[in-house]
Amino acid sequence: MANEPDIQSDSLLTVEQAIANLQGADLGLRVYAAWWLGRFRVDAPEAISVLIAALEDEDDRTEVGGYPLRRNAARALGKLSDRRAVSALVQALGCSDFYVREAAAQSLEQLGDRSCIPVLIRLLNDQVPGTLPAPEPPQLAQPFDAILEALGGLGAVDAIPLIVPFLDHFIPRVQYAAARAMYQLTPSPQANHYGDRLVKALANDDLQLRRAVLADLGAIGYLPAAETIAQTLAENSLKLIALKGLLETQLQHTTPPNLSQGAIKVMTLMDELL
Repeated sequence: MANEPDIQSDSLLTVEQAIANLQGADLGLRVYAAWWLGRFRVDAPEAISVLIAALEDEDDRTEVGGYPLRRNAARALGKLSDRRAVSALVQALGCSDFYVREAAAQSLEQLGDRSCIPVLIRLLNDQVPGTLPAPEPPQLAQPFDAILEALGGLGAVDAIPLIVPFLDHFIPRVQYAAARAMYQLTPSPQANHYGDRLVKALANDDLQLRRAVLADLGAIGYLPAAETIAQTLAENSLKLIALKGLLETQLQHTTPPNLSQGAIKVMTLMDELL
């Protein structure tokens, strides 16, 4: 069992200390250092190397077989935007720990390297041997939502027939992840069907699910969702993050200093929430 981390002040911990801690004997400091390097997006080649090495750590293991250090290392590597991590993260998709696989899928999407798509597809089909289900109910066999989101973000059009059944998954969050992926993989205007499905989900009674849908809509930048996002019963901070995603999508289609009507609309809604 890992020791509790001796949390140092973020302002006092240096890059050199974090890298040294990650290679040290104190498991708590190692877990914290992996988080810290990702949190502050440390742009240092040595940081990438030690985080990749941490993906094979065997010392920090929970009683039920989880790998907390590997989880933090996988998350950090996605934030550091260095594709040297791709191969190690693809290997991590075969880790027995459900949450390591989840973090690896999320980071591979962030890195934008399509070479991982075949392994993601096998994982979606639960065809990767040696993996364990989530340790808590409903004990999903795989982190389907993270896998679906990665396939959508990476443009895995060939995976569409495998994604469609997840639109009717018994867990709503997985359904929403499938709708998000289908929006990204389907040509317009047919894609709007999946965007509208997510907009309707903002009326869900469960706050956690509304938060998840806000993130999905922000990720796909679905402009017709703007007003509904602003009116959703959720924290303004999360609504602003979602609207920021919509705005960034609009700005991709404009030439500064000109702004599209969609961008102006989103900015107005954001101002009203501040």
